[in-house]
Amino acid sequence: MMTHKQKQHNLDMVLTVLVCLAAVLFLMPTVLTIANSFMTSTEISANYGAMFTNMTEDKKTFISENVNLKFIPDKVTFDQYKSVLLKSPDYLLKFWNSVILTVPITVFQLLVAIFTAYGFSRYPGKIKTIIFFVYIILMIMPYQVTVVPNYLVAQKFGLLDSPLAVILPGIFSPFSIFLLTKVMRRIPISYVEAAKLDGASEFQILTQIYLPLCKGAIVSIGMLVFIDYWNMVEQPLILIKDTAKHPLSVFLSQINTGDVGLAFAVGVVYMVPTILMFLYGEDYLLEGITYSGGIKG
Repeated sequence: MMTHKQKQHNLDMVLTVLVCLAAVLFLMPTVLTIANSFMTSTEISANYGAMFTNMTEDKKTFISENVNLKFIPDKVTFDQYKSVLLKSPDYLLKFWNSVILTVPITVFQLLVAIFTAYGFSRYPGKIKTIIFFVYIILMIMPYQVTVVPNYLVAQKFGLLDSPLAVILPGIFSPFSIFLLTKVMRRIPISYVEAAKLDGASEFQILTQIYLPLCKGAIVSIGMLVFIDYWNMVEQPLILIKDTAKHPLSVFLSQINTGDVGLAFAVGVVYMVPTILMFLYGEDYLLEGITYSGGIKG
């Protein structure tokens, strides 16, 4: 008969296997994209031709042939990357369009969130509680609910077909404010009282107490905001009519049968900023996610 320790060990083994299996399934599309980006066009057509040659406008045609998922190319080639990086400047232009839209949103949304969250956490009151509740309601609303008001406001101020039509609503998104307010409210008031006894101003309290204690949360929120807007599709499609100003995420959502091989390489290039960001801020992201109020007395 198995002891409790043996049962626990067996359970841990089963959970480990399940987690590893989930990790493999989760990483498989990424690994497949990277591997296929080094394949020749002929090999890609041989492996996936059945999928795309049977696609019609309604995309309901039955695929009679098997699709061959390959993780190791028969012949490694960099032709796809040459096309993306050297021969087709449109893709690099769309990449920089993504940067132009995403970086200002991330930076300024964090700045707005820092000052707003500080006000919510330092000076609570009935009116601010109501405003904060409105923020929560706005946060849980899907983008499709607010797209019409955003479109009308952008049209009223002549911002349609401009990056500002996407950037300005993103800057004032309630997501960062909500999360950062929750973090700042967990900072003990005794820290603030001690700083006031030393003659610290409100700006000094913010910069020397709140920001250092919230550094991990700020970085993790910034990463989540960047990834969210880096992958946006609906906003530029609706608010920016000029396709030359569209980000790379829009191109990836509109792959046609002639760009399948090229799309693999573009997808890899598109993943680089988020992967580098994760590798740099992994510790901060984990700290922000697992934040448990350890600074509380």
